Amino acid sequence: MKAFVTGAPGWLGTALVAHLAGDSLGDEARPQAVESLRCLVEPGADRRELGRWKTVQVVEGDLRDSDALARFFEDGRGGTVFHAAGIVHPTRGVGQFYDVNVEGTKALLAAAERAGIRRFVHVSSNSPIGVGRRPDAVFDEASPYDPYMHYGRSKMLAELAVEAAGETGRLETVIVRPPWFYGPYQPPRQTLFFTMIRTGRVPLVGDGENRRSMAYVDNIAQGLWLAATVESARGRIYWIADRRPYTMNEVVTTIENVMEEHFGVTPARKRVRLPSVASEIAWVADKALQGLGLYAQKVHVLSEMNKTIACSIAKAERELGYRPEIDLAEGMRRSMQWLKERGISW
Repeated sequence: MKAFVTGAPGWLGTALVAHLAGDSLGDEARPQAVESLRCLVEPGADRRELGRWKTVQVVEGDLRDSDALARFFEDGRGGTVFHAAGIVHPTRGVGQFYDVNVEGTKALLAAAERAGIRRFVHVSSNSPIGVGRRPDAVFDEASPYDPYMHYGRSKMLAELAVEAAGETGRLETVIVRPPWFYGPYQPPRQTLFFTMIRTGRVPLVGDGENRRSMAYVDNIAQGLWLAATVESARGRIYWIADRRPYTMNEVVTTIENVMEEHFGVTPARKRVRLPSVASEIAWVADKALQGLGLYAQKVHVLSEMNKTIACSIAKAERELGYRPEIDLAEGMRRSMQWLKERGISW
């Protein structure tokens, strides 16, 4: 396989490159999975992690830069695209969602078609489907679109563009929906989450029993590889996550236990308890701000914190042979070990 990856050196993109390049941050070793591996890297991005793999070729450029995309896909006929690039928390307002997540995806699709790419694996999100309307709600691939705010709408429009490209027959397309993910190569916002848990400042909204599907990055990488290589996946959508959802109480307690048992760190084991209405007020504020084209990350995150966002991976298990090997405790241990090896405190 000739592999073309967007989204590195971002969180998931880098974990995917490690998977494809034959690296692993666990105890097991992997053979190199691909013949060649090329990454489209945003100008000015920190490439130090990508420098670990000598087989990785880097093309600098933006998703909407036709010249950069031509260089990216040079000699790409028959190759496979893993499109993991996207904006989750914009710095210049909600318009960035559409510029990058929608228009960037459309430009990449067009360039992939011109280059004769065989399969296009698109990394989407839970956000096009929204949040659970009931505490026991579980999303599957038949769940209708109900996008959460502008991010969810932009990812929905990107999915529709990918499906439309696949229907032409010029590209094989597969859509993968990972929920909240975790693991090595994490950005500062995830490290801050660890710090808040260690110091007892982590907010829990409501009773903390709302369930969240989560996905360790190596589990997602496995799902993406299967989406690229299983012939019958063409034209399908799959949820890719850990084997089961976790309550927010379980997430926090698991992280505390990992800190203490594996790293000798004694967490405060305290929570900042907020009433469920705090998330509802944040939702109103978030919706109003986004209606004005503005985006406030902390308000947006708070608006989701009492929500259930749970999915079923049964279709991926059945059709792809997907088997999530890493659970929450082991994934969090590997995350903290990665931070420790790089001298990043939490």
